Amino acid sequence: MKVTRLVIGIISFVMALIVTFQSCFAGLGNAMEDNGEVGGSAGVVLAVFAIVAGIIAIVTRKGEGKGPFVAGGFYLAGGIIGLAMAGSYADLKIWGVACIIFALVFIIGTILEKKRR
Repeated sequence: MKVTRLVIGIISFVMALIVTFQSCFAGLGNAMEDNGEVGGSAGVVLAVFAIVAGIIAIVTRKGEGKGPFVAGGFYLAGGIIGLAMAGSYADLKIWGVACIIFALVFIIGTILEKKRR
């Protein structure tokens, strides 16, 4: 599970970079169309949550404390925000689902790891 946490943490940084750039352009498009959507802003929030969760995942990968649950919580919150506020920014739904999958990996993996011990 240590390697999994490290890999997901690194993937989070790359994902956050991509989401940030996409969200900037989606937000620009929303502003130019004046359609009232907030998909671009929600994408930036999702990216921040992914970065925070990735940092927590990398820092606490060897620990047995609450770190993986906290990282899972940030992934889950980012995923819910992404899915709820995507609007016409369809890629945000994909990133939201990815965050929810990461959250499930962290939470379920940590529970199973604790049961093995």
